[in-house]
Amino acid sequence: MPRAPRLDGPGVLHPVIARGIERRRILRTDHDRADRLARLATGCRLGGASLLAWALLPNHLHALRRAGPVRLSRLLQRVLGGDAREFNRRHRRHGHPFQNRFKSIVVEDDPYLLELVRDIHLTPRRAGLVADGAALDRYPWCDHSRRVGVMPDGGQAVDEVLQRFGGQVGTAQRAYRSFVEAGVGQGRRPELTGGGLRRSRGDCAVVAALERGRERWAFDERVLGSSDFVRRRQTEELAARQAVRPPQPGHEIRPRLVVAVAAHTGLSAAELCSGSKRREVVRARARLSFLAIKEAGVPTAAAARAMNLTPRAVVRVLAIGASVADAVRLHFHQIE
Repeated sequence: MPRAPRLDGPGVLHPVIARGIERRRILRTDHDRADRLARLATGCRLGGASLLAWALLPNHLHALRRAGPVRLSRLLQRVLGGDAREFNRRHRRHGHPFQNRFKSIVVEDDPYLLELVRDIHLTPRRAGLVADGAALDRYPWCDHSRRVGVMPDGGQAVDEVLQRFGGQVGTAQRAYRSFVEAGVGQGRRPELTGGGLRRSRGDCAVVAALERGRERWAFDERVLGSSDFVRRRQTEELAARQAVRPPQPGHEIRPRLVVAVAAHTGLSAAELCSGSKRREVVRARARLSFLAIKEAGVPTAAAARAMNLTPRAVVRVLAIGASVADAVRLHFHQIE
């Protein structure tokens, strides 16, 4: 079954979890931790996002991020991709350090923001990395220590959380610390990891019963929030998909490229895109496929449509195109 697309958009609240493959350690040293934290903070800053909470565990990362203009997938691709390369180089290993793709959902600010912050900040304590609240206050690899003022904030969005506990910094820090301590007895909070109404109401059977009642409840596995919030997010997603987008450069074969390759091979542009199986046409078409797909970034399906071929046929001739393009010293930058 194809996976549902991620919900995203400026201002959206995202809790994120990235786990090590096979639950292995993906943080072995303080150097690893400092590198990951720096990449995460820099990625959020460059993407215009706010980093509201984070905790670095030996085998996974928890973070809470408010979106900016850069989409979450793009931001995490940069952060985790660079982190994986450096981690492998540093520890002389190969392969993927992270398990599958990262997990994220969209969350309604109230009443979930503070609950998520607390849940993330208590993760090191639940994992046994710190013994009590005093040790958590000093633990450097969770930004709880930044919230209570023991460590500098490092450019993270401390104020957005603390201002919900009071206008004076000292008063807000004390209230926040008491709020976190009150959550210790709650244990793990699986209802905060996604599923919206399905989670908050218990299970699918309960939700099905509710739907048969007078009021129809909205839920989405990618959303944690009220029915109204879920409906708004679904409506916004549908509107974004239906919006008319201008053509993107590089998504079709440019006529100039077709004419240039045709002239180089002594064929006409019509012959080149005719689907003919004549030897000279096939070799010229292979050259055009290579230049369009590998150098100009045209999608294979778009190139196939332009040449009246199937995508499979285009893929088969790409290797031929590389050799003949080099042989005649024809490159896309020369055509441009």
